[in-house]
This record gives sequence, C-alpha cells and structure tokens, in this order.
Amino acid sequence: FVLALIFRRVRWVMLPLLCCFYAIVTMVGVLGLVGWDVTVISSNFLALMLIVTISINLHLAVCYNQVFSDTPAASQLELVSMTVRKMARPCLYAALTTIIGFSSLVFSQIKPVRDFGWMMSMGLAVAFATSFTLLPLILVMLKPKGERDHRDEVGLTAALANVTERRGSAILLCTLVLTLVSAAGIARLTVENSFIDYFRPDTEIYRGMKLIDNKLGGTTPMDVLIAFASHADEVENFEPPKDEEGALDSVVDDDFEAEFGSEFDLDGWGDEEANSSANWFTPFKIERIKKVHDYLDGFDEIGKVLSLASLIRVAESLNDGRELDGMDLSLLYKKLPEEIKEPLIEPYVSIENNEARIFLRILDSREGLRRKELLERIEAGLRDELKLDDQQVKVTGTLVLYNNMLQSLFTSQVASLGAVIGGIGAMFLILFRSGKLAIIGIAPNLLAAAIVLGVLGLAGIPLDMMTITIAAITLGIAVDDGIHYIYRFREEFSKCGNYVETLHICHGSIGRAVFYTSTTVIFGFSILVLSNFMPTVYFGVSIGVAMLFAFLAALTLLPRLILIWKPFGPET
Repeated sequence: FVLALIFRRVRWVMLPLLCCFYAIVTMVGVLGLVGWDVTVISSNFLALMLIVTISINLHLAVCYNQVFSDTPAASQLELVSMTVRKMARPCLYAALTTIIGFSSLVFSQIKPVRDFGWMMSMGLAVAFATSFTLLPLILVMLKPKGERDHRDEVGLTAALANVTERRGSAILLCTLVLTLVSAAGIARLTVENSFIDYFRPDTEIYRGMKLIDNKLGGTTPMDVLIAFASHADEVENFEPPKDEEGALDSVVDDDFEAEFGSEFDLDGWGDEEANSSANWFTPFKIERIKKVHDYLDGFDEIGKVLSLASLIRVAESLNDGRELDGMDLSLLYKKLPEEIKEPLIEPYVSIENNEARIFLRILDSREGLRRKELLERIEAGLRDELKLDDQQVKVTGTLVLYNNMLQSLFTSQVASLGAVIGGIGAMFLILFRSGKLAIIGIAPNLLAAAIVLGVLGLAGIPLDMMTITIAAITLGIAVDDGIHYIYRFREEFSKCGNYVETLHICHGSIGRAVFYTSTTVIFGFSILVLSNFMPTVYFGVSIGVAMLFAFLAALTLLPRLILIWKPFGPET
C-alpha cells in the first residue's frame, strides 16, 4: 500500500515485494537446513528482514527514477547499470553497518539473543545480495517508462530543509533538551516484568493465568531450600521445649511409651545413626521449617506455600491441635507405606542430602509485581530476621532463573551497545576517513535510540527479552539514513561547492528516499501492534517511534552539523 502511494506504478510495488519474498524464502530455507529453532526473540526475524530488504529496494527504485529523469534517452540496460553503480557503495556501507548493529547481539549471554544476532546478520547479507541481483535482473528485462522526477523536495523534506537552514540554534536546543529528558527516562528503566502482562487481558492465556492466580494459589513457581548442619551441631543449638512452669518437657510421655514401647528404639538417639530416615525428623528441623514457611507465607505477592510444615499442621489438626514433636514424626515416617511417603514426604525433604524444600507460587497477576525487589526482600528477611546465612538457605526456581536471565540480558546489552557504537563509529571512519563525519553520522542515531529508551523509562514500561534489544536494532537500522545522506551530500557538494545549496539538493533527492524508507519501516513495525503478545507490541511501537525520530534527526540535526563543521572543506 505504501509503495503504491509512493510510486503509483505496479512494477515498483511488485518488484520490491518479489525480492523480499525471495530473500525471506532463501533465508528461512537456510535456517531450516541448519536447524535453528524459532524463539520468542527471533520470531520477529521475518518482519525485520522484510523491512530491511524493502528499504534497500526503495533506494534502488528512487535512484532509478532519478537516473531516468537525468538521461531519458538511455537504454534500459544503461539505466539499470548506472543505478546499480551509483547505489552499490552506499548500500553496501549501510548493509555493513546494519550487520554490525545486529552482530552486537552475539555478545549477549542469552543464547536466543545470540542466535537472533546471527540470523539477522546472515539475513542482511542475503537481502543485499538479492536486491543487487534479482531486482536488476528483472528490471533490465522491462521497458523503461517515463517515471516521475523524484528530485524535487516534497512538502515535508522542503520544510525540514528550511528549518535546518534557518533554525539551527533551535535544532541544537531541542537536541539538548531531548537528550536530558531521555537520560532521565533511561535512569528509570527496569528489567522487571510479569509473564501475565505479556498478553492482552482478553486473551485466553491471560484469563487462564488470572484464574490460576485467584483460585489455585499462583502461577510462577519458586523453591526455598533449607540445608541443615550435622546432627551434633543441631543438638548443640536446639533449645528443648518447656512447659508452662519453665520445666523441660519429657522426651517421651507415658502414653507414647505404653502404646509403642520397644517398637521404637530410643537408644540410638544422638549416635551415628541419628540422621537415618526414621530419626531425621528432629524438633530443631521441624521448628526451622515452620519458621521459614510462616515467613514466606506473609508476603502478599506469594500465593500458595507448601512444605513439610503444611503436612505437619494437617496432622496436628487431626490430633486435636496437639503439636507433633520429632518422635511423633519419626514414628509416623517409619510406619507410613512407601506409596504414601513418595507423594507426601519426599517432595519436601531430602534425607540423604539433609535438606528440606519449601515450594511456593508467585501471584503473577498482582499489580506492581517486581521480581527482583521481591527476591531481594525475601533473601534479606531470611538473612536478617531468621538469621540464616547463604550456607543454610537457598532461593531458586523458575522465578529466580527468569529474573537472572533478564538481569544478565540487561548487563550484556550494555556491553553490546558499547560494541555497536564502537563498531559503527569505526565503519564511519573507514568509509569516510573523517572523525567529524563519524560523529555527525552516529549522533542522530544515538539520539533516536536514547529517546525511545527514555520514553519507555518515563512511561514505566519495563524492558523484557524483546524490548531490551531495541537500542541495538535502532542503531543498526537507522544508521542507513545517515550513510546515504552523507554519501550523497559529499557527491553533490563536489559539483556545486555550496553547503546550503547542497542541503536543498540532498533533501530533494536522498531526503525523499529516506522519507520513503522511513515511512515503510514505521508502517511495517506498526503492524506488530496487532499481536496478542505484548512484548511484540511494545517492540513494534518502540522501533516505529525510534525510526520516526531517526528520520527527523537525519534531515535536521545531521545536515545542521554538516553546516556547522563543514567536513567537506571550504566552499568554492
């Protein structure tokens, strides 16, 4: 639809789409042969590759129309040859810098993110090769037609050219303000999220998870493992229970001894066999399990808590509320059939490892749930209130793994951003052999990436496994606009020798192509808002917003910096 609005010719709608289809089918076939699986992160691979391929084809189409306007008498072969020669180098530069942008993802500690980086790097190579082989091959077999002249500025690009020429101070001031606001938003970014928030409220999976939270005690599982010391330390630290007058309770009451007598051997209590299966259930262990159980049960974010304490309290309720001591539990364990021990006892205790397990589930639908903060509060309470060190208790489970994944992803992306900024800067230095042009080319893209991250931070939208890659992807895609504009500006300036005149020429030629490609990219990513998976929605909207600001910066801030620094030498 966008291609039809731009060119109003069937060939410029069908040819780019055909090239995209061929590139995507080729790349998917390669991935299938290699055996790469699709993940939540790499599921957007097709959309990204489609958009990048369309962008390259748009630049070729616009350039072809400009060449036809300049040399209408040339044959189709000559027109195609001139188009390819003129666009090969800037498109190659743009493809290489975009590949560097996506290659930064391979430094991530998360395998799906690394795979996504490799997929996109390979896909961009396929997209470039397809655009410069299949499109010219088909185009050369068609007859040249009187395409519209695309060198005149459209209303938007003309307005941006005038603003850049006459309002340079305002552009720099806006850049400073946006940078400061973005920095404030970035400082508020978090990588916390609830899995239930990944889906729209009207979806079946959201309603199902909400029901599980409300009726069945929570969705995301977590475990707390309690490790016990040797039996000698346990006996030394244990304070025996006392009666109301402060006297020590007898270990075995008369009724217990009369009923069970010699069936339960008390002579071995405290010797080398004290930690055997029957004698593992000591008052010290039971008391510690109950304390940790009750502490965890006091968190509003935690739903159902299950442990040996749960079973003990059920047994005590059946015993008219009388508390069961270690002897009672040892006897019960000894007398229970194996088919009952396996489902009721073994999930919560590991006698051979001298450990107990407390199983709990998090209420994922609870508003304002922050996994990292919750884990920190739990660990702090176990350490400070219950006086348990890291050797005595360990928090683990799906919640911990997911939180650690997000935190490590955030850390790795900081390193990835440094790598992509350095890589793109090095590419600019190699391509244009100028430090000024390297700064001019990368500054608008950094601003666009910072703005979208700042918006996420100010809006309180946490980063997740998909949106955390936005900055690297934005830099990788948006840098194309800067490369094409700088390359064309250098070419036109060598002809006219005047910076302001070159500014208007570039806004009417490559500026129009940048406008077209940015429009298609924004529309392409906006399609993702139709997804029921909220990270995909945030990803699409964020990239769209970033590309909008990248387009505006490429046609205002970038040329304004050129006018200020005059990197191509003095005017003639």
